[in-house]
Formats: sequence, structure tokens, C-alpha cells
Amino acid sequence: MTPILTITLNPAVDLDTVTDRVDPGPKLRCASPRLDPGGGGTNVSRALRELGGDSVALVAAGGGMGALLVQLLDRAGLRVRVMEAPGETRQSLSVIEESTGKQFRFIFPGPDWPDDQVARARAEIAGIIPQDGLVVLSGSHPPGFPDDFAASLVPLCDDRGAGLMLDTSGAALRALKAGRITGLKVLRLDREEAEELAGHDLPDATASADLAAGLIAKGVARMVVLARGAEGSVLVSRAGRWQAGAADVPVKSRTGAGDSFVAGFTLGLSRGDAPELCLQRGMAAASAAVMTEGTALCRRDDAERLFAACPVSPL
Repeated sequence: MTPILTITLNPAVDLDTVTDRVDPGPKLRCASPRLDPGGGGTNVSRALRELGGDSVALVAAGGGMGALLVQLLDRAGLRVRVMEAPGETRQSLSVIEESTGKQFRFIFPGPDWPDDQVARARAEIAGIIPQDGLVVLSGSHPPGFPDDFAASLVPLCDDRGAGLMLDTSGAALRALKAGRITGLKVLRLDREEAEELAGHDLPDATASADLAAGLIAKGVARMVVLARGAEGSVLVSRAGRWQAGAADVPVKSRTGAGDSFVAGFTLGLSRGDAPELCLQRGMAAASAAVMTEGTALCRRDDAERLFAACPVSPL
């Protein structure tokens, strides 16, 4: 199995709770919070472990909240590599309004990174890229990191025979738009991000596939995955175009569905599965994730059971 490294530059300690109703003014009495290690890469590593895979989770952590984050990752049984952050690790808050089922998510920024510490982070990453492995850069960039930080990792991965998968938002989208990120193994975007990149709506799977094909033609990535919410996800490579549907399941929380998809997809790649099967594994994991509450991720039994309920068809 191909070794996997996940990178989380802007991790968080996720607090998840429930209150009867969210109204301005009065104190809102909440249930005891659930604490989870958060951030794209950490979630991918957690979901990979649940699905039967393995990875090294590199996290940038600092301060008391960073120490708590590392404790939570250790309790989850992950292999963790800590990179010192220049400030306190952030928190994120998710509140379910019990009377309506609505979810309110409050996302805070991470610490500001000066240029010299960004350079140090790049050097640390270069030292642990697995030979012939898969590197997953997932989640937002903290303040101070350049928009095209992913581009600086591509040659480092190439030197080790590794492939870089990018699943991020915000700043990195600007770099993608400007053509400053190329050479990725996999690029994954959700529907909102894909439409922002395209500059227009993507009304159907064919439109998403056309955008993905254009990105591949420009050398951005060898494979592009574009999520389409309840419709599933589209995958395009030079070998073909496919769509995998989402399973029809009760939705408790959409938090973590994207990270669970990346875990299932990456696990398939690490096992040498064909791209369309990786897509199907990803959608089964994403479908399993929406069945869990709050910030919980997919469950292995659910993902395996739902595999057949996420059929793949060529586009």
C-alpha cells in the first residue's frame, strides 16, 4: 500500500454542541460540547484510520489549544508529526438548533505566520514526504501563507516520486485562477469552489466535467474531482470522465463529508484501485459521513455497506 502523508496547516479544535433555539440576546444554554481534532488533513487522517487505512498526520500546532489538539489526535490513534505554529491553534464552533435541525458553524482564523516560519514549514514538509507516496494538503491556509503554497510543494513531491492531492479553498482558489498552481496529482473542489473558479454556474455534471477537463489540459492536475452535493461527484482524468452518485441516506450533518470523501478516494489510490473505483469509495465514505452527528466523520461499516449505493457511470 502506498504511504500517505496528510498536511494540516490550519488545524482546529472543533467544539460541537446543541441548543434548543438560536436567538440573539439571551444566554443560550447548550449541551456538553463534543471535542474533536479538526482541520482538513486531520479529518482525512481520522477518516482513513476508520476506513482501515493508515497515514502520518502532519499538523501545525501551538499554545495550549495546540497541546489539546495533539492529545485528541493521540487518543484517536493517529501517527502525528507536530510542526510548531507561531501562535495559538484556533477553535471552531458548531451549534445545532434542535427545534429546527439547522446547523450554525463559526470558523475562526489561525495564527499569523511570518515569512521565515513559512520557509521553515516548507523545509519540514520536504523532510517527511514519503518516497513514492501520496501527500494530501487539505484545509485552509493560515494568515501569512502564500496563495500558491501548494505549488512550492509539487517539486518537493516530484523529487520523492510522490503525488500531491490538493483539497483547499479561499486563497488557493485565487492562485488556481491565476494559473500559479500546476503539476498536482489530484485537485478536488466542492461545487461552490468550482463555480467560483469557473466564474459561472455549473448546472449539470457535464458542465463540471468540462471544467475539470480544461484544468487537466492546462496541466493543473492529472485528475480533477468536482463535488456536486446531493448529485455526487465528477472525476475526470486523461483516461475518461465519470460520475458517482450519492447514496440516499438520512442527513444528520454535512460536516466532514468532503474530508471523508478525500479519505475514501485516497485510500483507493493507495491500494492501486482504478480511478472510477476510487471515486465510488469516496462517495460511499461521504454518504456515510452525513449520517453521523455534528463533527463526527464516516463509519467504516456504513461506508462499506453504501459502496454499491453509489454507482459510477461514464459521462
